[in-house]
Amino acid sequence: MNRWIRLTAAVAAMIMIGNLQYAWTLFVRPMMAANHWKLSETQWGFTIFIAVMTWSMPLSGWLIDRLGPRVFMSVAGVLCGAGWAGLGQAHSLTGFYVLYALAGLGNGFVYCCSTAFGLKWFPDKRGVASGLIAAGYGSGAAFFNPLFGALLGSVGYRATLLESGIVLGVVVVCAGQFLRYPPLGFVRPPASYSKPRLRQQRDDFNSMEMLRTPQFYLLYAMMLMVGIGGLMATAQVAPVAHSFNVSAAALAVVLSLNPLCNGASRFLWGLVSDSLGRERTMVIAFFLQAVILACVANLGRRGDVWFAVTMALVFLTWGELYVLFPAVLTDMFGARNAASNYSFLYSTKGVASILAGGLAALLFETTGTWDYAFYGSSVLALLSCLGALVLLKMPLPTKMPGSTENAFKKETMAETITDSGVVE
Repeated sequence: MNRWIRLTAAVAAMIMIGNLQYAWTLFVRPMMAANHWKLSETQWGFTIFIAVMTWSMPLSGWLIDRLGPRVFMSVAGVLCGAGWAGLGQAHSLTGFYVLYALAGLGNGFVYCCSTAFGLKWFPDKRGVASGLIAAGYGSGAAFFNPLFGALLGSVGYRATLLESGIVLGVVVVCAGQFLRYPPLGFVRPPASYSKPRLRQQRDDFNSMEMLRTPQFYLLYAMMLMVGIGGLMATAQVAPVAHSFNVSAAALAVVLSLNPLCNGASRFLWGLVSDSLGRERTMVIAFFLQAVILACVANLGRRGDVWFAVTMALVFLTWGELYVLFPAVLTDMFGARNAASNYSFLYSTKGVASILAGGLAALLFETTGTWDYAFYGSSVLALLSCLGALVLLKMPLPTKMPGSTENAFKKETMAETITDSGVVE
């Protein structure tokens, strides 16, 4: 089967599960009103969802190798659908947290499987492939948020969650039937595909070898710092709009525009990074992110148009981290263990969600303003930009003495990659 058809199936699955994160803000106020929960109590559910999603990903890499992508994706679809559909039936905070955690577990499984799929099948177009997959996750809500808004007004949030949960579970299970990983000999691009500005590792590092390198911990710190601002905007956009006195019509536009900008950023910045280089692209994107986050606190409160523009720009300069980091990690540590290796780096999203979800809401409840959250996130994005400059000067990691050498050396490989994805 053509690798682009398989990629389309992975993107479809990512579009569906993206709703669990990027449509969440629509359900916050209806849940608070129906159950008499505080904002911080409700937003801790978002934090738990992200934490379980990210911290379970090392398990994902291990399970994929044993179950295979098809079975693994099918199980993940059931978990996502059951967890999301069950949220509407939760009448206690405990039940709500458990069900959103279940959805987070399935979400992490789908994300890990799909991302590794793109990195393995497209060594020649790594930025573009991972950008398309990540764009599906980031932009899918743009198509569903208007539908969710209409359903919330007509049937309520409980029925909306139930019906959409069933649909997304079925779609993910069906998409999983198209997936399989390429043979091991497919993990490296031939020399003719090398880009002059891209540094690519000749050895394959396993996760334990990767965790012994300083490059990994710099990447971890960078991804953690730059991840907070966009996650906060994702979880809090509706509460922030309410605080800034943004009209309901403008908020509806923002909720449709933000996912489109999020998805566009992942594809466009991924495409740029294939030519400009990952680290150089990070410097530009993260600096812009720092500027825009500060602008939200300053300009976003001045009216509906300013709020819509600044929030759109936040996502246009933030979503790329979920493309650039898996790509640069694979460039630095090899593609053979891409799923397991990226799962460790992706765990930063769980840590960031603690600050972006429950703690950001608690900070607002305490101070009465969102300024501290946005200005603080701006500073962290700027630090991540500086980290990218340091990363650019660091050499590629080398294996420590005694490490097992990779049996799939680049110079011993005779296969070439055709546009159809066939190894010849």
